Amino acid sequence: MESFGQVLLYLIIALVVIVGIVAVIRAVRIVPQSVALVVERLGRYSKTLDPGLHVLVPFVDRVRAGVDLREQVVSFPPQPVITSDNLVVEIDTVIYFQVTDAKSAVYEIANYITAIEQLTVTTLRNVIGSMDLEQTLTSRDQINGQLRGVLDEATGRWGIRVNRVELKSIEPPPSIQGAMEQQMRAERDRRAAILTAEGIKQSAILTAEGEKQSAILTAEGDAQSQILRAEGESRAIIQVFEAIHRGDPDPKLLAYQYLQMLPQLAKGDSNTTWVIPTEFTAALGSIAKGFGGTPGTPGIPDPSAGDGPSGSGPRPATSVLDKPLLQDPSEALAEAQRQAEAAVADATSAGTRSGEPFDPRTERGQMPGGSTPPPPAPPAPPVA
Repeated sequence: MESFGQVLLYLIIALVVIVGIVAVIRAVRIVPQSVALVVERLGRYSKTLDPGLHVLVPFVDRVRAGVDLREQVVSFPPQPVITSDNLVVEIDTVIYFQVTDAKSAVYEIANYITAIEQLTVTTLRNVIGSMDLEQTLTSRDQINGQLRGVLDEATGRWGIRVNRVELKSIEPPPSIQGAMEQQMRAERDRRAAILTAEGIKQSAILTAEGEKQSAILTAEGDAQSQILRAEGESRAIIQVFEAIHRGDPDPKLLAYQYLQMLPQLAKGDSNTTWVIPTEFTAALGSIAKGFGGTPGTPGIPDPSAGDGPSGSGPRPATSVLDKPLLQDPSEALAEAQRQAEAAVADATSAGTRSGEPFDPRTERGQMPGGSTPPPPAPPAPPVA
C-alpha cells in the first residue's frame, strides 16, 4: 500500500508540474514587431496586445487572432469590364493596403482580403462603364484615384486603409489591338512624312540661300576683277603713252612697228582676204622718203610724171642729190597724216560725184565692187 501511495503522489506532482508549465506557457506571450494580438477573456474581447512581453491569465484569456500591421500588396486576377462603347477589356489590378485597427479587422469583417477584392471589381466596373476605350487607356491616374476613394471609404470601418490602387494591365480584344496597331502605324507614317517634307523644305531653302550667296559673291568677285583689270589696263596704257611721249619716237620707228603688225593681221586659217589699210601707202612713202627711196615707189615722186593729177605736163628735171634725203621727224609725221587725210577726202569726193554712197571699205584699200583701187599719186617732196 505504501508503494501505491508513493506512485500516486508522484503522478499528482508530475501533473501539477505539467499544468504549471502549460499555464506559464499560455500566460506569457511575446508579441513581435508589426503584429497585434486580439485577446478574448471568457469569450469576449478583452484587449489588443502590442509588440513586447505580456502575461495573460491562464485558462481565462486566449488569443483570438494575430493581425499583421505592415502594408500588404494584393494582386487580383484580370477581370472582364465593359466600356461605354461596348468593348470588353481585361483589367488586372494591384492594391496596397494596411490594417490600422486590429480589433475592427477581426470583428467587423470575416475576410477582409476577399471583401477588398470584390469591392475593387464592382467599383472598377462602375468607373470603366462610364468611359470609352480611348479614355480607359489614357486615364489610368483618374481611374486609380476614383478606385482609391471608394475603397478607402468602404474599408475605413474595417480598420483598413487603402494606400494605392494601380491598374497593372488593360488588355483590349485582339481585333481592337490590330486596329490600334494599324492606326498607330498610320499616325507614325504621317508624322514621318511630315518630318521628311519639312527636312526637304529646309534643305531646299538652305540650298537656295547658299546658291544665292554664292552667286552674289561670284558676281562681286567678277565685278572687282573687271574693275581691277580695267584699272590695270588703264594704268598700262597711261604708262605706255607716257613712255612713248617721253621717248619722242620718229616716223621711221613708228612705220617700222606698223609694218611688224601687218603679218599679225594676216594670221589665221580662215583669212581669205587681206585688207590693207590706206595708211599703209602713206607709211611706205614716209619710210622711203626717210631712207631716200627710188622714184616710182608709192610716196616718192617720179621725175617723168606730169605736174597735174593725171600726169599731164612734164615736171622740171631736178636731181635727187639736190634734195635732202632726210627731213625733220615731226614734219614727216605731219606729212604722212596730211597724205592720209587727202586720200580719204579724194575717195569721199569720188564716191559723191559718181552717185554711189561712200563705202568705208574704200578707206581700207577696196572699192565698192571689190577691186583694189590704184594707189594715190604721192605729192611732191618738199624742196629744201
